[in-house]
Amino acid sequence: MSRVASAPINVPNGVAVNVSGGNITVKGPKGTLQQRLHRYVDIAQEDKIIRVVTKTPSDAARMHAGTIRALLQNMVTGVSEGFMKKLDLVGVGYRAAAKGKVLNLTLGYSHPIDFSVPEGITIETPSQTEIVIKGSDKQQVGQVAAVIREFRPPEPYKGKGVKYSDEKIARKEAKKK
Repeated sequence: MSRVASAPINVPNGVAVNVSGGNITVKGPKGTLQQRLHRYVDIAQEDKIIRVVTKTPSDAARMHAGTIRALLQNMVTGVSEGFMKKLDLVGVGYRAAAKGKVLNLTLGYSHPIDFSVPEGITIETPSQTEIVIKGSDKQQVGQVAAVIREFRPPEPYKGKGVKYSDEKIARKEAKKK
């Protein structure tokens, strides 16, 4: 079995894990997440520890076991602590404002962009140039951050655009005369 799949998952207090049929459901204070198990993989549950077990000794089973284990770890972390991504807006006049379930972006275009926030995601704007995306599903948080970044990706000459807060922009030198 792979190193990832053989590591146990510790379930914190307040989180309930339920395996029924081919589905696993994780409930916690920040929400409920579901994942379908692969046919090569099974779950062994003892007290507050979950282990991923392969049904067959094939390479495909080991592959899927590692993936399912990583997904389950993200589900447990998501419903107990949650996930967060921060975006920064760099550029003159670039602003963001969260109003209910709509994120209003002004990114230098002739029109403002209204992004409707999906269910399970909360967006905060601590300042006009910062966006904080929070949620219990790691994949959904990352996808929403990527969609917002795509409205105006950072350009390499001045560094203007929407970027992740920990992202380093590779700057290019301007054209010589």
